[in-house]
Amino acid sequence: MSAVVGVARWVLHLPGCRSLKAKRKVVHSLRDRMRSRFGVSVAETDLQDEWQRAELCAALVTSDRRLAESILSKLDDHVASDPRAHVVEHETVLY
Repeated sequence: MSAVVGVARWVLHLPGCRSLKAKRKVVHSLRDRMRSRFGVSVAETDLQDEWQRAELCAALVTSDRRLAESILSKLDDHVASDPRAHVVEHETVLY
């Protein structure tokens, strides 16, 4: 049995955020919903000091490649559907 590691990265534009506090609220909400709905690890990995931009990464480990692809696809749909954040850049990698 081999492990499949899936990683997704999003750079987001947060047009409604006018402060780091407002940004933190949006990022924490997105991060917490991704963790609870999809069981993935999520972190803000860059752009912490920019109040209208954020970089989030999510990772998962499974033994089924199709399951990893499915979860990452659903994660992408979830992030793209949030009206508070516009996806500027996205990439997904499976190892």
